Amino acid sequence: MTASYFPGYLRAQSPLPEASSVAKPEDVQEVYVEHKERLLSGIDSVKSILGDLRLFNKDNWVVRYPQLQEQPVAANAQEQANGASSPTITKRRNLRRALSFPDDPSFQAEVVVSPAKAGMSRSITLASIADAEHESSDEQAEDDEPSSPASPDFHVFRLDLKLGSHGSSSSPSALVSQLEKSSIANLLDERISTALSHMDKLRLRVEDTSSKVLVTGDLNAGKSTFVNALLRREVMPIDQQPCTTAFCEVHDAVAENGGKEEVHILKEGVQYSIDDESTFTRASLSDLETIVSENENEQQILKVYLTDTRDPSSSLLSNGVVDISLIDAPGLNRDLVNTTAVFARQEEIDVVVFVVSAENHFTLSAKEFLTNASKEKAYIFIVVNKFEHIRDKAKCKRLVLEQIKQLSPATYKDAEDLVHFVDSNTALEDGTPAFDNLEASLRSFVLVKRSKSKFAPASTYLTHILSDVNLLVGANAIVAESEFQRAKEDLCRSRPVLDKMKNGRETLEENLEAVEEEGATATRSRTRELLSEALERVGQGKLGVEKTVVCMPSYPGLLGIWEYAREVRRSLLASLDIAVKIAEDEARVTTTNAVNKISRLGDEHLPEGVERPRRVFMPEAMFSVRVGDRNSRRKSRRMSSGAIVAGGSYGLGIGLSQRPDMLETTFFDLFDVHYQFWLQFGDKKGDEEVEDAALSALSVASVGLGALTMVGGKALGVRGVIEGAVHLCELFENESARKWALPVFGAATIGLGVYFVLELPSMIPRTVGRRIKAQLVREGEEQGADNAFVEVHAVRVGRETRKVLRLASWDLKERFRAAMEEKGREVRGAEDMERRAKKALDWFKDIERRAGEVRHLVGLASAA
Repeated sequence: MTASYFPGYLRAQSPLPEASSVAKPEDVQEVYVEHKERLLSGIDSVKSILGDLRLFNKDNWVVRYPQLQEQPVAANAQEQANGASSPTITKRRNLRRALSFPDDPSFQAEVVVSPAKAGMSRSITLASIADAEHESSDEQAEDDEPSSPASPDFHVFRLDLKLGSHGSSSSPSALVSQLEKSSIANLLDERISTALSHMDKLRLRVEDTSSKVLVTGDLNAGKSTFVNALLRREVMPIDQQPCTTAFCEVHDAVAENGGKEEVHILKEGVQYSIDDESTFTRASLSDLETIVSENENEQQILKVYLTDTRDPSSSLLSNGVVDISLIDAPGLNRDLVNTTAVFARQEEIDVVVFVVSAENHFTLSAKEFLTNASKEKAYIFIVVNKFEHIRDKAKCKRLVLEQIKQLSPATYKDAEDLVHFVDSNTALEDGTPAFDNLEASLRSFVLVKRSKSKFAPASTYLTHILSDVNLLVGANAIVAESEFQRAKEDLCRSRPVLDKMKNGRETLEENLEAVEEEGATATRSRTRELLSEALERVGQGKLGVEKTVVCMPSYPGLLGIWEYAREVRRSLLASLDIAVKIAEDEARVTTTNAVNKISRLGDEHLPEGVERPRRVFMPEAMFSVRVGDRNSRRKSRRMSSGAIVAGGSYGLGIGLSQRPDMLETTFFDLFDVHYQFWLQFGDKKGDEEVEDAALSALSVASVGLGALTMVGGKALGVRGVIEGAVHLCELFENESARKWALPVFGAATIGLGVYFVLELPSMIPRTVGRRIKAQLVREGEEQGADNAFVEVHAVRVGRETRKVLRLASWDLKERFRAAMEEKGREVRGAEDMERRAKKALDWFKDIERRAGEVRHLVGLASAA
């Protein structure tokens, strides 16, 4: 009997002959060995791919877990209404999926998921790219055999969190969406680790020369009766109640136990060895029923060794080709422990013979088992037992086959050879053609087509893994391509900005230094100019500034001359304070313009999107002393005690007009004897301070009067008057003196009167101004400066301007530095993403290539 258990597109791949067409046993063995080596090589290659995937997931790229959903029906209907109604385009539309990721719902892409050309694995590409690739081959696609749309689900790597009802906050989709990308990658890593462990078992199964046939099914489906029918003898315990609670493995006693029929009861936790009696307990075959019934609540593994006297061409157990073990398993729906044990045991099984009752069909536990087993075993041998007792046999067949179609599509396609409707009780007693046909099909499946029966589960599992790998790397390749393009766009946007900032950094710093130096120099020079001019005017007896709130006092007369001199001094000093205030105001304007210029430099050099300096410049805060600043208070005290500062009685703080030493009025403010003496008799006759070069009688009189006043200072006092009178009397004792006394006294009296009436009101401001200027110059000489008043204020104002501009420049430099560092991190991040994405993209493409090669190798190994 010839049968194929693989799809047509796999059959077309295999250049190997069908096993049933091989006449000689040695040829069958040669084909078997060849397929075995290919499959072992495929297992090693898949393990290598999965190992590399785990390392890549851990060290280089967090592998994303894709979600694929069908496109909305309305969208497809709209596309077809717009003209996409041809068979080829409709077929492609059926393969379209919406790609997203649980950890990043914002990512959305339309992709095409289709079976790969070389096997069952799927390929995933962007819809636009897939359309372009298939545009030239639409006519050829119409002639191809239509295939079912690719399933969007994973086979082996599926993350299924069975918590909560669908749609609730604890449903799998809601739970997965709340996980971070790394958490999902860890879950995926666990799936890959589980798959690697399972492939180790696969390799052992492939290398094992024997074949294990698991007979399982629901309770009371007749599994033990079916095994007895295959053996043509009653060995397994049979009862109307469920009786088999142990795993009974039936082996050929002749081939494996020296022809001795007996039962080996395996000891728990010890590796079984037929040559080591410490690993098992011997029992008689007749005690099997007692052993099973007495330990029905314990899960045991029994090795049952039997002899089959039938001809090897008729016997399954003693076939002369390969060692066979029939495993009678407990019922699936007996309890959770036994069901779980059967699920775990099927991983080491080559062929699953599932016995289902014709009366009950497939239960929920049966469906779950078959769904799980179909992930590895595409073909399952199904026995529908107790069929002879069914009245409507056609209906029974139809219902069972419909269920099989849903549970195992490949089995349904070859139902003629894989699905058998029999009655095991009848076959055990008399034998039936239906059971003979079943036995022949099972022998063909296990022995003649051994490469399929033994290698098909491993091949199917590898193909499913490769399909999952293709789906995984395809989706991640799309992500890598997306991140690669985004990184390139980020670099195109950020790198020129960073280069511009690097090239303009030195220029910006030079411009800032220039603005700072220019502003400080301008305010210092302007302050020096303003105060020098003001000091010159004061030296001439004028106010330091022309337009000011300060006025020169009016002359009160001879009786108020002393107070007049004091007020003149106060006014002149206040005018100097106002000149300082004007210099500070102009410095504020200059500083404001310089700060605005720095702001414009910031707008020019800072890139878009960078926050500008938020510091607000307040010009009125310049030259102010902060309250509570201890150092400033000490500095103020030093200023008030001797330093030259601005201010005064006009709201300007402590200044010249507030210094007691500067306000002190002396007699020399009225009669500057020293000045007049040096003017008339000294070397400074051309002094610029002299207004009238010609010597007048009034000047002579004032000199004489000044010489007279030098005797007593600003007030002679009583003692001075007495001494003067004594000397005067002595003078008048001389005849010559008496002769000249009257003319001299008269002249002095006339000169003094004229001086007090005409010259004194205009002379006092000039005298006071000269003395103020001379005092400020003298203080400067004591401090080592040419003009301390002017220079100190010029330096102070320039320093204040420089401090403000330096602070504004520092703020801009910090913003620029932070922006450049941020832009540098952005560029480095984009470059790193570009490298990682490019490396990941190349790596995923290489994995896809390797998976394709392994898929082709596995397809050749499994086709027979």
